[in-house]
Amino acid sequence: MEKNIPELYGSLVFNDRIMRNKLPKDMYKALRKTIQNGTHLELDVANSVAVAMKEWAIENGATHYTHWFQPMTNFTAEKHDSFISPAGDGQIIMDFSGKELVKGEPDASSFPSGGLRATFEARGYTAWDPTSPAFIKDRTLYIPTAFCSYSGEALDKKTPLLRSMDTLNREAVKILHLLGNNEIKHINTTVGPEQEYFLVDKNLYNQRKDLIFCGRTLIGAPAPKGQEMEDHYFGTLKPRVSAYMHDLDEELWKLGIPAKTKHNEVAPAQHELAPVFDTTNVAVDHNQLTMEIMKKVADRHDLVCLLHEKPFEGINGSGKHNNWSMITDTGVNLLDPGKTPAENTQFLVFLVAVIKAVDDYADLLRISVASAGNDHRLGANEAPPAVVSIFLGDELTDVLRAIENDEYFSSHDSVQMDIGAKVLPHFIKDTTDRNRTSPFAFTGNKFEFRMLGSSSSVANPNIILNTAVAEALHQFSEQLKEVPADRMETAVHNLLKETVTEHKRIIFNGNGYTDEWLKEAADRGLYNLVSTPDALPHFTDTKNKELLISHKIFTEPELYSRYEIKLENYVKTLHIESCTMAEIIQKDLIPAVCTYMEQIAHTASLKKAVVPDISVSGEAELLKKLTALSENMMTELSALKSDTARAQETADLLESARMYQKTVLADMDKLRSFADEAETLLPEAVLPYPTYGKLLFSV
Repeated sequence: MEKNIPELYGSLVFNDRIMRNKLPKDMYKALRKTIQNGTHLELDVANSVAVAMKEWAIENGATHYTHWFQPMTNFTAEKHDSFISPAGDGQIIMDFSGKELVKGEPDASSFPSGGLRATFEARGYTAWDPTSPAFIKDRTLYIPTAFCSYSGEALDKKTPLLRSMDTLNREAVKILHLLGNNEIKHINTTVGPEQEYFLVDKNLYNQRKDLIFCGRTLIGAPAPKGQEMEDHYFGTLKPRVSAYMHDLDEELWKLGIPAKTKHNEVAPAQHELAPVFDTTNVAVDHNQLTMEIMKKVADRHDLVCLLHEKPFEGINGSGKHNNWSMITDTGVNLLDPGKTPAENTQFLVFLVAVIKAVDDYADLLRISVASAGNDHRLGANEAPPAVVSIFLGDELTDVLRAIENDEYFSSHDSVQMDIGAKVLPHFIKDTTDRNRTSPFAFTGNKFEFRMLGSSSSVANPNIILNTAVAEALHQFSEQLKEVPADRMETAVHNLLKETVTEHKRIIFNGNGYTDEWLKEAADRGLYNLVSTPDALPHFTDTKNKELLISHKIFTEPELYSRYEIKLENYVKTLHIESCTMAEIIQKDLIPAVCTYMEQIAHTASLKKAVVPDISVSGEAELLKKLTALSENMMTELSALKSDTARAQETADLLESARMYQKTVLADMDKLRSFADEAETLLPEAVLPYPTYGKLLFSV
C-alpha cells in the first residue's frame, strides 16, 4: 500500500501546525512573534513550548533530546539527554523545562576554535534557534541551536549566518523604504542547495583504504569506459539506485526536507538531489541533515555515499549549487523582474547591488568555498573556474549597457517602461540561457553560486553573500538618503549608471573554461585564486576585515579563528592523504607487484625447464617494466615521506599549507603516475584493491 505522502511529510517535525494545536493561543502568538520578528523569548513562553514539545516528542517515540549544532567543521554535533527526572521512591517522571529548551552546556574544548579557546576553557553554550523547527530522529528530539563560548565568541556556523541574515534584512528594508516601498517590514534570503554525490558498493568501498580515510581515491587507473559516451546524465535509474532514492526521499520528507528533484549526473555512479527553496538558515540545517541521511540510507542498501568533491580522477567531481534569492514578507522576490516601472527600478537596484557585492568581495566568495577537496574540482571541465565572474545573459547585459550609455532599450520580448530618463524591459521568465561554466549565474529570479564543494556547509558562502550584498545596499542608502522624492528617479538612475560602469568587469557571458578567459580575467583585474593557500590569506585583507567586523558578523578574534581553522583543516587533510597513499603503496601495491613478478619469473623458469630454447621475451619485458615501476615507486615514496615530514614540521601554518600544496601534492601526483601504470599490468587476482571499473559500474 502506497504511503500517504502529505501525511508523511513533516510528520517528525515540530512545525507550525503542531505548535498551533499544542500551545495555548497566547503562547503560540508570542512564539510566532519571536520567530517572525526576532524578538526576545520570555521564559514562560519557553516553558510552555518545552512542555508541548516534550509531549509531542514522547507521543512519537522519543526518549531523549539534544541541542543540535554546527561547530566549525563540515559536520554537526549533538549530546543526548533523556527526559527522565527522579521523582522519589525509585520513580521517574518525563520532564523538559524551558531552560533546557533554550540553553545547553556541551563541552567546548575539543571542537576547532582557531585559538579562540584554550583546552582548559571548556564551557560552551548552545542556544535554541526558534526559526528552525525541532524534529525527531532516531527516537531523539533534535533542537537546532547556535553554539558559543563561555565568553560569548561564536564557535559555530549558524551564529554568523543568523547575524548576516539580520544585517541583509536591515539594509534591504532601508533601501526599499527609500524607494517608496514602505509596506515591507522584513526580507529573508532563501536558498535551494543542489547536492551531488556518488554511490559505490559498500563491500568494494571497504577494500579501499583511500576511500575510507580520505573520501577519495589516491590511486587508480582509468576504467576502459568513463563518461565519454554521455549516457549516464539523466539516464534511466538502475534498480538499486532507484530503491535508494525512494528510501532517501521518504526519510527526508518525514523531516520536512522538501526533496524535489533526483537524477543521474554526468559521471558514472554520480547522482543529484535538489530541494525546494527555503529560508537560508533552515536550508542550511536541512542540507546538513540531508548529507547525514544520504550516508545512513546508503548503508541500509549496502552502498556508500561519497560526498568528496573529487572521489575519482578523470571524471567529473561533485559540487553543490547554491541558488540564492531575497524574498519580502509580502511574498515578492526582489530578483524577479517586475511589470511596472517601480518594480523594475526595485529589481535593478537589487540586481546591481549583487553585481557590486560580487565584484568587491570576489576573493571572500572564493575563500568561502575553499578546501583541499574543492581545489581538485574548481577549474576542471566539470566545474566553474577559480575566477569569480557573473553570467547575466545577453538581454540583461544589454539592459545594463543601455543604462550605462544613457540609451533606450527595447526587445521583442519586452515593453518599454520609463524609469525617469531610461528604459527597462518587462521581462518574461527565463530570457537567459544557462551557462554551466559560470561560477555565479543569474537564472531568472535567483543567482546560482556554483563553486561550492559537495561536502561543505552552505553556511559559509551565504554568510559572505548576505553580508557583501548588505554592504552594497548600505552604500546605496547612504547615497540616496538625502535625495528629495521628486529627484529620486534621476538619483537612482545615476546610481545604477555609476555602479554598472565601475563593476561591469565582473560580468562575463562566455566560456569560463578557456585559456583566453583566464588571460582576459587577468587583464580585467579579477582574482584567480587557484588553490586554498592562494585564497586564504585574503581573508584578513583590510577591506574584508572591515566588511565582516563592521557588520558584526565576526569579531576580530572570531575572524582570525576561522582563518586558522581553514588552514589547519587544509594541512591536516593533505597530511592524512599523504600518509594514506604511502601506506597503500608500501604495504599493498609494491608487495602485489613483487608477487606478480615472482609469478612471471616462475612461469618463465618453468617454460625454460620444459623447452630450453623457448622464448621468454614477453615475460622478460614485463619483468623489466614492473621492476622499473617498482623502483620508481620506491624513489617517489621516499621523496613523499621526506617532503611530508618537512611540511608537517613547519611551524608557520600558511607556509606549511603552501608546502603541502606545491610539494607534497606534486609528489603524490608523480607517485600516482607510476602506481596507475603498474595497476594496468597487474591481473585483478593480484591487485590489492578494486579497480575504477568495479567501483563505478558495480551498482
